[in-house]
Amino acid sequence: NPFAGLVSHLRASWLSGKTRPMEYRIAQLEALGHFLDDKKQQILEATASDLGKAPFEAELSEILLCKNELHETLNNLSHWMKDEQVDRTLVMQLDSAFIRKDPYGVVLIIAPWNYPIHLFLVPLIGAIAAGNCVIIKPSEVSKKTERLVAEALPGYLDKDCFAVVTGGVQETTRLLENKFDYIFFTGSPPVGRIVMTAAAKHLTPVTLELGGKNPCYVSDTCDVTNVARRVVWGRFFNTGQTCIAPDYLLCTVEMQDKLLPALRKAIDDFYGPNPQESPDFGRIVSDKQFQRVQRLLGSGRVAIGGQTDEAERYIAPTVLVGVQPSDPIMQEEIFGPVLPIIIIANTDEAIDFINSRERPLAVYAFSSDDKVVNQVLQRTSSGGFCGNDTLTHLTLTSLPFGGIGNSGLGMYHGKFSFDTFSHHRGCLKRSMGREPLNGPRYPPYSQQKFGVIRATSTVTRKNDCTLL
Repeated sequence: NPFAGLVSHLRASWLSGKTRPMEYRIAQLEALGHFLDDKKQQILEATASDLGKAPFEAELSEILLCKNELHETLNNLSHWMKDEQVDRTLVMQLDSAFIRKDPYGVVLIIAPWNYPIHLFLVPLIGAIAAGNCVIIKPSEVSKKTERLVAEALPGYLDKDCFAVVTGGVQETTRLLENKFDYIFFTGSPPVGRIVMTAAAKHLTPVTLELGGKNPCYVSDTCDVTNVARRVVWGRFFNTGQTCIAPDYLLCTVEMQDKLLPALRKAIDDFYGPNPQESPDFGRIVSDKQFQRVQRLLGSGRVAIGGQTDEAERYIAPTVLVGVQPSDPIMQEEIFGPVLPIIIIANTDEAIDFINSRERPLAVYAFSSDDKVVNQVLQRTSSGGFCGNDTLTHLTLTSLPFGGIGNSGLGMYHGKFSFDTFSHHRGCLKRSMGREPLNGPRYPPYSQQKFGVIRATSTVTRKNDCTLL
């Protein structure tokens, strides 16, 4: 295996204990901050080349949010690393019982192409903070960013403990044949199944950050202009190539009639009369992805947009109406600048529609009536939820981010990243003395001994008592 030597080298470094001291972890994390500062312009240029990302979008999603994660981690790492003391029964009051946050060992992070810096760097921050050695596999689809990461990042990190591996499907397949102690994968559900299958051969735990079709319900009672602006921003940010973008709208016919002109105006306000000329609207990442999204335009009827330019991999911000649940566009995550509208009769029907499909990475609900938003929240299941906005729940380091069911397994961001890459080790330390206290547990057994054990070891319900 071409990567066996690399994995073995990193494992030897981890076993040496090099990554465990807090000072070491902080130094490596601060080096990531230097990477973001020093390579800021190259990051903006690479993501512009790969995805046509506007500098504003790239700086927000690839740099600012990563720095927020970094600073949150550096501010709290000493607290997160501390042993967590736990409750003890009466018989163990003189002992020490605690949870130790151990690193897993050598972990693998496989990143996607749509946010090619953010989606490897944020999990990497958690993995370093937890004391692991890491192999990073950036996506080969975002070519310029892959090259930047492969060439520049190793100059900032300890080469004995961190490495970047490049390549496509073949290289990733060979990489996954190796035994890792944890695998963190971001991508599509079909590839997630492949990663999980490979991990199962070594009983390796995984976090799978997958996608899905995120529903966006718009009730009849809302500020239509505000809804349109927030939905257009969330759907067309990064040209729709966002795993938590609203994938389709659910609303009544009456609301659709109000929304369409508002959506059209929002698109015009944001990107001008010809979005192809807008410096703030990007491009599809590859010819393959362009052709896939272009085929989906055949579902329903184009109400807004619909223009394409294959030479530029340009697809206009598009809204489709008359879409049926059985149409091709409703069978896969769109991952492009296309927003279908599905007509429903009321809130109950919208909730039933959401619950009839795989559980998504995010559910969105818009309403001026908080009861309606809460109803959608309480009666649906998803990785995350956002009421009266889109995407913004991702920006809080205090909230866990992750999927459920088909949209993923596990979570990260902030302390949740540290916890994901840490093994929570239950520890008990007892005295070598005080042996008479152990007498009741040793044979020969008796009912009297059991009574002592029960009295000193039982966990009782509150407002309950045990009669001796």
